Amino acid sequence: MKRKRVVLLGATGSIGDSTLKVANDIPERMEIVGLAANSNANKLAVAANKTRAPAVCIVDERKIDVLRSKLEYEPKIFVGESGLCEIAKLDGADMVLIAIVGTAGLHPALDAIETGKDLAVASKEILVMAGEAVTSAAQRRGVKILPVDSEHNAIFQCLDGRPSEVRRIILTASGGPFRETRASELGSVTVEQALKHPTWNMGPKITIDSATLFNKGLEMIEAHWLFNVGMDRVEVVIHPQSIVHSMVEFADGSTLAQLSYSNMCFPIQYAVTWPDRVPNTLPPLDFSTLSKLEFFPPRYDDFPALNLARRAGETGGTLPAVMNAANEVAVAAFLSRQIRFPQIWQTVGKVMDRHQTVAHPDLDAILAADLWARAEATAAIGKK
Repeated sequence: MKRKRVVLLGATGSIGDSTLKVANDIPERMEIVGLAANSNANKLAVAANKTRAPAVCIVDERKIDVLRSKLEYEPKIFVGESGLCEIAKLDGADMVLIAIVGTAGLHPALDAIETGKDLAVASKEILVMAGEAVTSAAQRRGVKILPVDSEHNAIFQCLDGRPSEVRRIILTASGGPFRETRASELGSVTVEQALKHPTWNMGPKITIDSATLFNKGLEMIEAHWLFNVGMDRVEVVIHPQSIVHSMVEFADGSTLAQLSYSNMCFPIQYAVTWPDRVPNTLPPLDFSTLSKLEFFPPRYDDFPALNLARRAGETGGTLPAVMNAANEVAVAAFLSRQIRFPQIWQTVGKVMDRHQTVAHPDLDAILAADLWARAEATAAIGKK
């Protein structure tokens, strides 16, 4: 079996940590040939020294000397945003795994596709902002987009190449820390409370998105593009145990689900080794200890993020990019205690209402909409 040569963008985040564990667990099937990080030069150097990746990239140019001083060998070093695009085009790599939060992964993703590399996508923003551009580029170049998000990877496994027979895609959501919190109490939620996710350990942005359910909203749009299904066939169900990672209901009424413990190593490995399943050291489910699996409808009125995302996905064009950008600004404002928790979705809704959507946008139009939304959201927060 051929060993997959992988460039990892976002090597120092939680997905990066899990990807490095997978590479260490199945060395006969996966080799890290490139590592990139934004600014954590120390952690990037540790990963590079362990994997001996031939190429590394640090986006923050001020950290280049720190990186050089910590490296125990001499890889090719790329620097800055341009370096991120260069390492995404690395000769000899088969796959680029993108685990960068936000819009920074968009250019490298398109560059990876244009050089014929498969894309493993862990950052939702790429397909939310530019789903049409990215999927059409992948089709044109004949490369695959493989989902790393646990929910989309679960759907990918359930579909097994049969998207035409799908009746519904059902994304599961843990419900976040406020699943049972009364709507009247959401205004007094603290940053500390919002950062306590019940099942997953993630970075602050994704953790807040899970608390507002914007994370699931972004995943709805992502599923629409990944699996070429209408937004009307993508649904969300609350599943607090986070054991069923998502489900697909087929035309005959049968439903397939993918189950495993909450560990990102499972979907990362499957994205890398697909279509094969490879033994590893991860723990299988022990059904004798699973006392219950619960499912509830979301509280759409109390958590409007899902309806905002459905509207953005159905409208298409630049509106998903606007929603995503406004949400990023609002989450940052909440984390810095400038706004209250419900003002996250209130801000996003206001910015979406003001936007004149551009249909079938190119990359320039998408990035222009992103910048516009950030400015609008910042202005709206400043008035509060």
